[in-house]
Amino acid sequence: MDYRQRITIESGKRGGKPCIRGLRITVYDVLEMLAQGMSQTEILADFPELEPEDIAACLGFAANREHNLFTLTTP
Repeated sequence: MDYRQRITIESGKRGGKPCIRGLRITVYDVLEMLAQGMSQTEILADFPELEPEDIAACLGFAANREHNLFTLTTP
């Protein structure tokens, strides 16, 4: 999946943080919920505007960001 189709960055929304499909839910919000042990089913129940693909896009975004960070710091 290409996360860029689901993750948006708008300067006037949530301080320019990456959000899901223009919603006010940030990638960080979803990653934090997952880190706290919430299941995908629980997140989708709490935020019915989200879709399973949105959660996958958040993980893809985070993985790409980590890869880019590692690439930039590796000699």
